[in-house]
Amino acid sequence: MHSTAKSGTKGGMASPKLAENGTRNGGGSVEVVNRKLGHRYEVLDRLDAGLVLRGTEVKSFRNGLAQISEAHVHLDRAGEVFLIHAHIDAYSHGTDANHDPVRPRKLLLHRKEILQLRTAVERKGMALVPARMHMAHGLVKVTVAICRGKKLRDRRQDLRTAVERREMDRALALRSKGKI
Repeated sequence: MHSTAKSGTKGGMASPKLAENGTRNGGGSVEVVNRKLGHRYEVLDRLDAGLVLRGTEVKSFRNGLAQISEAHVHLDRAGEVFLIHAHIDAYSHGTDANHDPVRPRKLLLHRKEILQLRTAVERKGMALVPARMHMAHGLVKVTVAICRGKKLRDRRQDLRTAVERREMDRALALRSKGKI
């Protein structure tokens, strides 16, 4: 009797290789995080939204081939919300009907949430930025952050506090080791 399944893999399938910005969390699903968000913006609030995707986009996202670092959220006059400039690579096994990697994608929100986003954007200096893209119960979700852009002095202040915190931790570590 001969076995046809390859050893070491589930069902003979190799696990997909992930892009450097796509990571697998504990549940085996993919999560893409916007790392530039904390540097460029001050986050005031967050909302989770569904995302309208084509089949090849979902498959490509599951392989970890997505990027949201340059993306933003746009509200149009008809009351619809779109994710702009999010990059999801074309699916490697797709046909000529594969998706456009940077096409606008519609976000699914309740009417009250859309009104909340609209009032936030109408305030001076507010922006809607995707904070992370993840899988929840087999569906792709986007966490939209309501943000205020940081000024240069705010960034410098954040850098100063990080340096002070690092020096304090270093001094406490030396003190606990008995070197001071």
